Amino acid sequence: MKLSIVILTMGNRPAELTRAVESTAALRAAGAELVVVGNGADVPPVPEDAVTIRLAENAGVAGGRNAAVRACAGDVVLFLDDDGWYPDPASLGEHLVTRFAADPSLAVISFRVLDPEGGPGARWHVPRLRASDPERSSVVTTFAGGACAIRRSAYQEAGGLPDAFFFGHEETDLAWRLIDLGYRLEYDATATMCHPAVHNARHATWYRLEARNRVWLARRNLPWPLAVGYLADWMLLTVLREHSVSALRAWFAGFAEGWRTDAGRRQPVSPRTVWRMTRAGRPPLI
Repeated sequence: MKLSIVILTMGNRPAELTRAVESTAALRAAGAELVVVGNGADVPPVPEDAVTIRLAENAGVAGGRNAAVRACAGDVVLFLDDDGWYPDPASLGEHLVTRFAADPSLAVISFRVLDPEGGPGARWHVPRLRASDPERSSVVTTFAGGACAIRRSAYQEAGGLPDAFFFGHEETDLAWRLIDLGYRLEYDATATMCHPAVHNARHATWYRLEARNRVWLARRNLPWPLAVGYLADWMLLTVLREHSVSALRAWFAGFAEGWRTDAGRRQPVSPRTVWRMTRAGRPPLI
């Protein structure tokens, strides 16, 4: 079973990219492939054995990763943020090969993200509602896009990430389609990567895309009663959490944009999938 490692870069973090690439050395020595995508930017110097792709413009997280997967030869694709790195790549590679080879229904492993300063790590990297114990593995209904491994055949069967999302909820869209196809997703605390403990950048574009893509996610994947409930829940949560008028203005502008623009193909998940998601602890209402 061959592994491919995908790193996207906008060329603005050369030192961090070098660290990320260097952390893949043991994996490459064991036969893994490295694919580095310049997302609307030139690719900085990388090892000669790496495959490089230079996109003419920034295609976003979704478009950049889709372009990389089309160039991959591996059975399993690892997505690594360019400011992250693998602390124990040799053990990680062995663990992933063993797990994916043993279980054809396993589509995604979401990694435990370690704080290099020894802190507890960010809760949003644990893709479930009960995120207080990051050392507990579990079945999940979404995954951390920059800290994961995906079976390439399942990724392709589900149609990959939705290009139009650019960034925000693209992993959840893919996750729901994978579950609907009968695959399983797991948060595996044994599989680890490091990432600086920085807060998500929340600016007007982030709020707009967060809201627009959430509407698209519901329109594309949920039966209408669940879609209405899901979006009503998130509207209420956003109003309760956000106290900035400018942030709320951008969020509601994105919410409206999500309704008036094309969300792409609508293919609601089955009742069986809704039940599987509910059993996993996250019904598609939250």
